[in-house]
Amino acid sequence: MACAVALGAAACSSDGSSMAATASSGGEASAGRPVQGVSTSGAAQELQQQYQSVVKAVLPSVVEIAAGDATGSGVVYDGKGDIVTNAHVVGNATTVEVGTAEGGSRQGQMMQAKVVGTFAADDLAVVRVSSGAGSLHPATFGPSGSAATGQIVLAMGSPLGLSGSVTQGIISAVGRTVSEGGTAPGATPTTIINALQTSADINGGNSGGALVNLSGQVIGIPAAAAQNPSSGNQAAGIGFAIPSATVTNIAGQLIKTGKVSNSGRASLGVSAHNATSSGGQPGGVAVVSVVPGGAADKAGIKAGDVITAVGGQQVPDTTTLTAVLATAKPGMKVPVQYSRDGGTAEATVTLGNLEG
Repeated sequence: MACAVALGAAACSSDGSSMAATASSGGEASAGRPVQGVSTSGAAQELQQQYQSVVKAVLPSVVEIAAGDATGSGVVYDGKGDIVTNAHVVGNATTVEVGTAEGGSRQGQMMQAKVVGTFAADDLAVVRVSSGAGSLHPATFGPSGSAATGQIVLAMGSPLGLSGSVTQGIISAVGRTVSEGGTAPGATPTTIINALQTSADINGGNSGGALVNLSGQVIGIPAAAAQNPSSGNQAAGIGFAIPSATVTNIAGQLIKTGKVSNSGRASLGVSAHNATSSGGQPGGVAVVSVVPGGAADKAGIKAGDVITAVGGQQVPDTTTLTAVLATAKPGMKVPVQYSRDGGTAEATVTLGNLEG
């Protein structure tokens, strides 16, 4: 693979990984020896040692995942070979390859893993290694609810295929609602609820890795990086992670049954795609089918109807509809406006529980 070299600070090794370059001016290079005249305070030394301790403890639990031509990261969830990652990392694959930072694709054989289940709405998936599971190191998941703005965190994963990479930053904000995907026909929109925003660099391949606090606990799974709307390029220092509370809830269900029956997320019980107006503009959400006995079905909404508003909020497309439902809860009663045969109508819908 190609390796990006930034300002001569690193060189590429033959296996595609990055290795530090050593330079000396007017004297002998001495690795690990402090530079004369430069002192490190006790507090700084303690922080550095804490960083190194956390990396040493957690990095063996972070793996690289290859699904066809796509690569991403994962976190070892338990001692049975279960690994949690993003649904968009595994895509439609039924099997993937897994490699650890200590013995990944550039240092040894990748292990085969089967996809146990995915839940696209939360962008989560679980894969399971059967042969070689004993060599994996389960991570410790901590309470994402205690994450606070300003808290130091480390992001671990395989950005750009560089397995075992670590970046550092802080929690920039908590409680974000982040929507992504769902623009392609048939694609499932993803809306991350209570996302952790972080300044730790999240690059391609970091998805599915670990966002870790200085106690060595995984408090989130990096899933997305913000894009600059004017340039379309990735916005530096703005990444988002799925909170560990969501991860453990969804992963536990996928491991147990291969599906999710209690997501805690609201659902209309419809299959839908984007509708467009006569002028080619977003025109709402066209219902393709309804779940028999589901929320929409009970309220009289049918295939062919075009939903235009839910709970008083306009829904010009499926991504917006998913974001609106993400702020609701199962059992809530909401007004739903829709069009049918050129006319408009409204129904009161008791929202169901999103399954998958």
